[in-house]
Amino acid sequence: WKGSLDNIVGVLHAKDLLRALNEVGNDFSRIDVMKIASKPWFVPDTTTLQDQLNAFLRRKAHFAIVVDEYGEVEGLVTLEDIIEEIVGEIADEHDVDIQGVKQEADGSVVVDGTVPIRDLNRALDWNLPDEEATTIAGLVIHETQSIPDEKQAFTFHGKRFVVMKRDKNRIARLRIKPAGDA
Repeated sequence: WKGSLDNIVGVLHAKDLLRALNEVGNDFSRIDVMKIASKPWFVPDTTTLQDQLNAFLRRKAHFAIVVDEYGEVEGLVTLEDIIEEIVGEIADEHDVDIQGVKQEADGSVVVDGTVPIRDLNRALDWNLPDEEATTIAGLVIHETQSIPDEKQAFTFHGKRFVVMKRDKNRIARLRIKPAGDA
């Protein structure tokens, strides 16, 4: 990106960077990343799953950058995301536990506020809505219409959310458990 996160100017694949590094004796100063970066592929957030799958197959691509109607970056969509939506979770050698999520012995889950709702839904087989917010902290802020203080608790979408840590104007950590649990 250049200037702002919404101005993505290229996509750099790790294998291309490693190849280029090898060619220049691992001297980063001799690499022009824009010469080895590929052109970004932007897709609208209104693209249907079937249309995006067909586009991936036509372009022989594996990921695209999703933008809203104003051209602002919303995130990434991958071919694997689409296939998993169709056939279910695909385990591979690159899959790891979600960073920022810790399952507790009491059945609750401690989650960093920046964890994407979609990742939680997939990993924990939850069904939290992700239309109004991308992260779990964003969902709590959306539902409460506030930036809650530490120790405040809320119940919605079948879960009990307790703010464990707040860092200035953001929710840094939450404890989530089924709403019926005390």
